[in-house]
Amino acid sequence: MGIILWLIVGGVIGWLASIIMRTDAQQGIFLNIVVGVIGAFIGGLVMSGGSINNAPLTLTSFLVSLLGAVVLLGIVNLFRRGSVR
Repeated sequence: MGIILWLIVGGVIGWLASIIMRTDAQQGIFLNIVVGVIGAFIGGLVMSGGSINNAPLTLTSFLVSLLGAVVLLGIVNLFRRGSVR
């Protein structure tokens, strides 16, 4: 059951990050999940020195994951378009 919840939360985080970065029309649910999970990993590395994917789901871990996903989309936009947006 943990992997299903992990994918759902990753999808929500990726979707919210894509709305914030205005890339929602360019990516589907699969890419939203990938962005959410990788963003959670990046957020965990930046904020606490380890992966946040193993932490319990709290508001703080959710916001750190969202921040990591936004940073990931910013980096992808920088290489794809030459601007963060």
